[in-house]
Amino acid sequence: MSRKLFGTDGVRGQANSYPMTAEMALRLGAAAGRFFRRDGSAGHRVVIGKDTRLSGYMLENALTAGLCSTGMNVLLLGPVPTPAVGFLTRSMRADLGVMISASHNPHQDNGIKFFGPDGFKLSDEAEAEIEAIVAGEIAPVDPERIGRARRIDDGRGRYQEFVKTTFPAGLRLDGLKVVIDCANGASYKAAPEVLWELGADVIPVGVSPNGTNINDRVGSTHTQTAAEAVVSHGAHVGISLDGDADRVMIIDETGRVADGDQIMALLAGRWADEGRLNGGTLVATVMSNLGLERFLTGRGLRLERTAVGDRYVVEAMRRGGWNLGGEQSGHIVMTDYATTGDGLIAGLQFLAEMARTGQPASQLVEQFATVPQLLKNVRYGEGARPLEAAAVKAAIAGAEVALNGRGRLLIRKSGTEPLVRVMAECEDEALLRAVVEEIVGAVQAAV
Repeated sequence: MSRKLFGTDGVRGQANSYPMTAEMALRLGAAAGRFFRRDGSAGHRVVIGKDTRLSGYMLENALTAGLCSTGMNVLLLGPVPTPAVGFLTRSMRADLGVMISASHNPHQDNGIKFFGPDGFKLSDEAEAEIEAIVAGEIAPVDPERIGRARRIDDGRGRYQEFVKTTFPAGLRLDGLKVVIDCANGASYKAAPEVLWELGADVIPVGVSPNGTNINDRVGSTHTQTAAEAVVSHGAHVGISLDGDADRVMIIDETGRVADGDQIMALLAGRWADEGRLNGGTLVATVMSNLGLERFLTGRGLRLERTAVGDRYVVEAMRRGGWNLGGEQSGHIVMTDYATTGDGLIAGLQFLAEMARTGQPASQLVEQFATVPQLLKNVRYGEGARPLEAAAVKAAIAGAEVALNGRGRLLIRKSGTEPLVRVMAECEDEALLRAVVEEIVGAVQAAV
């Protein structure tokens, strides 16, 4: 218990290894149940969703046992997108929501994310309290107060009907041929059905999960498969989701991929025109391209930057009263509709612009010219502290001097994987490559 359990997006790791073991999932469930039943009253409920990973069965059962042992009544949703759990937690008046997913990671990994009764992810403080309970003795309830568990058959349907209400009234997708890549993940049923019911000609990709093929050469982090499908089928657009459907990438009719920055720029401009962009502000992370910031400034809007992680974007949005934010990686948060990133709703907003304007996707995905950006990852072993090495610190200092006034540098450890991420932006691409390679080389030598 000396290691910190919670990262930037819940608890995550390789299945059947610490902390993603059945034993730890049981303790996490019991601790979360104890945390939300501090008043000792009865009748509390929790909803649990999952993606399509094989290990989801094991973790679902373990979490259920832990939660029931502390008197929580468990409603099992089965495979649903992460944003569906946020929505259903609030809609079904649950005290807690749990999503079992490692998002865009390979099937060997899994994770556990918690949502509060308001449908938002738990704060750092709440997670710290749960972690402290995990580390101690967790008192079970008396036998007559043990919770019950049952499966909910209409959870996905409730979410789908809600998602359709976010599409502008009076618009339809008739005549649009849409490739939808569900990454063999949690949205493999919901996303194609929603698009078809709104009138689209749907070409599904990544909709045959087998427990081990989630995010395997499909989805928002592997867009080539969807791009090839767009071109080969002559589709008007592609929507590529990740394994738990809280991220999205848009693919135009030529197969070109647009990331979250371009999608946010489109939505921010449109919402500003309609007078519905609260405070004239878009919230994004330090990873978002400098071109996005220049685009917003040119429109008289502002960019509020946060640390990396959609939860930090949401926290800033709630503090400032802003209603649009997200990440370059494709988390698009629209608090008018959802409490967390929702790839399907974001995709529908893009399709609505196509339907409203009659413009092809290729025009809508290029809202601004990007500043050249280079990101490289260096994997490190357990116990390594590469960013503390003197040679790495010296390389970073040298890069900051070289880029001073000409670009931007960001070095950080991933909150979900054992990676050091080295990112820089600069109009001078030769300098950009040089500073990134220098730091990457120093980090590799250190690990």
